Amino acid sequence: MEKRDYYEVLGISRNADEAEIKRAYRKLAKKYHPDTNPGDKQAEQKFKEATEAYGVLSDSEKKKLYDRYGFAAFEEGFAENQSGFGGESDFSGSFGNGGTYRSFHFSGQDMGDIFDDLFGNIFHGQDKDGFHRRTGGDFGGGNFSEKGANARAEMEISFDEAVFGCDKILRLQDGNGKNSSLKVHIPAGIDEGQSIRLKGKGAPGTGGGSAGDLMIKVHILPKPGYERKGNDVYVTVNIPYTTAVLGGEAVVPTLTGKVSCKIAAGTQCGSKIRLKGKGIPSMKNPANKGDEYIVVGIEVPRELTPDEQQKLKEYDRARKRHGHGGSAA
Repeated sequence: MEKRDYYEVLGISRNADEAEIKRAYRKLAKKYHPDTNPGDKQAEQKFKEATEAYGVLSDSEKKKLYDRYGFAAFEEGFAENQSGFGGESDFSGSFGNGGTYRSFHFSGQDMGDIFDDLFGNIFHGQDKDGFHRRTGGDFGGGNFSEKGANARAEMEISFDEAVFGCDKILRLQDGNGKNSSLKVHIPAGIDEGQSIRLKGKGAPGTGGGSAGDLMIKVHILPKPGYERKGNDVYVTVNIPYTTAVLGGEAVVPTLTGKVSCKIAAGTQCGSKIRLKGKGIPSMKNPANKGDEYIVVGIEVPRELTPDEQQKLKEYDRARKRHGHGGSAA
């Protein structure tokens, strides 16, 4: 098949700048990548063609040679002193069917960045210094090893399991309906929406390539009475009205059990009492823990005995006589 002009392949003009060339390739790579078009030979060919074009036009020196000499600049036997190339050739191998497989070394581009942007780092058919491999087999003439794609799963855990860490069994099913189980360690302090990476537990590689990774996104079930903010935890505790007024102690819950907490006289509803180090451990360093904040609520009795009512009325009159809460009756 006759080779198409590289500018025509990418759909750009000959005076396109570096940004236009990159945008055009990104669009085509996303559309025709073999992993998004499994078994589609036409898409595979278009992806190969676009990659070859980008490999030349994204490199200023190769682009100059192509603009001046066309495809002849990269044919076997083209004089190095004419081409400006020195040392190891940038092209080698074969696609089969009489074509030439070209291993492009992108001096000014990181192909990993391009494919991470396009596919969220699920394709790993490239090295940092160049594009040497393609995902999902070979291009016809040779065998190419390729790391498998990353797989994704989601898991629900309890509030306490997120705080203290745990081991969970994840049930998986592959594309053929085969079931399997995987033991997963959940680190202490993991937060809602964070993911755990299990290396080598994703899709198998091709041609002897290593398997991809399994990314497990964690969802945390709520715990009544507890609210998490980062590594701090907030707990609302209702205390008797008399304790709030006169001060004293109240037994409050924490993540590790109940403790006695000092209540200052005159504590107001909504006040916060800090319990240092009683919060959630850091994933990076479990020895570092957040704090627990006791949010104070005031218990208002629903029923009073006649004697209690009388004493409260006396209290109310005394307050008013001293100028608190209005005039005395």
